[in-house]
Amino acid sequence: MPEPDAALESTWWRSAVIYQVYIRSFADGDGDGIGDVAGLRSRLDHLADLGVDALWINPWYPSPLADAGYDVSDYRAIEPRFGTLDEAEALIREAHERGLKVILDIVPNHTSSQHAWFQEALAAGPGSAARARYVFRDSGEEPPNDWQAMFGGRAWTRVPDGEWYLHLFDPEQPDVNWENPEVRADFEETLRFWFDRGVDGFRIDVANSLIKEEGLPDVGTKGHHDPGPHPHWDRDEVHDVYRSWRALADTYDPPRVFVAEAWVPEADRFARYLRPDELHTAFNFDFLKAPWRAPALRESVERTLREHALVGAPATWVLSNHDVARHVSRLARDPEADIGTSLDSLLGEPADLELGLRRARAAALLILALPGGAYVYQGDELGLPEVEDLPEAVLDDPTWRRSGHTERGRDGCRVPIPWSGDAPPFGFGPGSGQPWLPQPDWFVRFTADREDKDPDSMLNLYRTALRVRRNEPALGDGPLTWLDVPPGALGFVRDPGFAVLVNVDAEPFALPEGAEVALTSSPLTDEGLLPRNTTAWLRV
Repeated sequence: MPEPDAALESTWWRSAVIYQVYIRSFADGDGDGIGDVAGLRSRLDHLADLGVDALWINPWYPSPLADAGYDVSDYRAIEPRFGTLDEAEALIREAHERGLKVILDIVPNHTSSQHAWFQEALAAGPGSAARARYVFRDSGEEPPNDWQAMFGGRAWTRVPDGEWYLHLFDPEQPDVNWENPEVRADFEETLRFWFDRGVDGFRIDVANSLIKEEGLPDVGTKGHHDPGPHPHWDRDEVHDVYRSWRALADTYDPPRVFVAEAWVPEADRFARYLRPDELHTAFNFDFLKAPWRAPALRESVERTLREHALVGAPATWVLSNHDVARHVSRLARDPEADIGTSLDSLLGEPADLELGLRRARAAALLILALPGGAYVYQGDELGLPEVEDLPEAVLDDPTWRRSGHTERGRDGCRVPIPWSGDAPPFGFGPGSGQPWLPQPDWFVRFTADREDKDPDSMLNLYRTALRVRRNEPALGDGPLTWLDVPPGALGFVRDPGFAVLVNVDAEPFALPEGAEVALTSSPLTDEGLLPRNTTAWLRV
């Protein structure tokens, strides 16, 4: 492989297409029903052939898995069920040999309750240096304030000696105290540990948390993501943490990169995370939540590009991830339905899966043509729908448990993906052992092997789109110019000489005269018109 251009190496993230690996559900190498490092290594060629630039691996650290690995008990090791540190280092090396960057997840807001620090804090008692690494308070019989946990219930749990500890998520995920210098130094040591092993960057879980307002005042009626000041979201002081992290990442050659998961509703405050001395990119949840309507999609694109332009950062585009219902199933519903990111309110309601797949194909070509980078959640390239009818007995998400079994949570998008064969486990692992979440029989339609042989499959659409994207100088980072198109459609030009038309729900219309079709998400009509729910890439 030729030596990469140094300038491109330092800015690869501005246009990158990054594949998200939810490791428990990607590929099982040892047959125990749980995805692992060996399984991922065995499928690296799938990712290289797909044409992505990097992979982002959800937490693979030692963990009790109370929250899918986001309860970390050791940040500098590998969960034994997933493999060993030697295997992880081999994966990083083998990914790089295929031209793939590797991004890991880091979870800085909280640790597992099984982390050595927290166990020490429980043993050490009130007032100890060990407890100062976490947020402990003595407030008598009642919790210190009215804060609620994201997974339901109070955000405080009382320990036998009477003190309460804070957990903005699950009780098994105690929040660390970012006012403590030892906490800051230890997380920077974790960054160095993985950077020194060749990791190219980190996705930062709940990047807008960490700092809590002095005095821990009540939240009152303010919602988790409502605009305006909040006692534990998006505090100004959090930016000092990321300036320090950026300075550390910039000491490496090439510099390492960060992507933020930051649910921040105000555009100006969101943009602050992407200032030149802070984080590189951030997930674009605004677009993910936009309904399949042309005005809403355009408004989201314009707002996203505008807020990123404030700080010179590239946008990122995503349709699904491990925390939201798969977009094929969201798009199979009425666009006017208030779905958000969950299908809980619509379970059992009719869904037009063929329509969802057609819209998903169009949406894929839309995001891959927009300025900046994009994320592909594992199974997106296969067109996987949400598994909406998992038996209650197998549900694993803490949301299910903490909501009193009223919200099913996120397991439907985390079902292990199908690779081959006609019945579960669909090549997920060796032998016939069943995976940790059951796969439905209808997954047979979506196996990678089956789609590989079908030139019109979602898999081959993604492969072709990513090949075109890589070879087209107009695509990736850069400007966008809107076109005049019929109501119900979107159109824009990417210079030099590349146009994109998306017919969301307009009457079929003609392509520009003289345009050369590079790719369409679905066939044109017999008259050569662009039908509804179809995207066309054109050279003009």
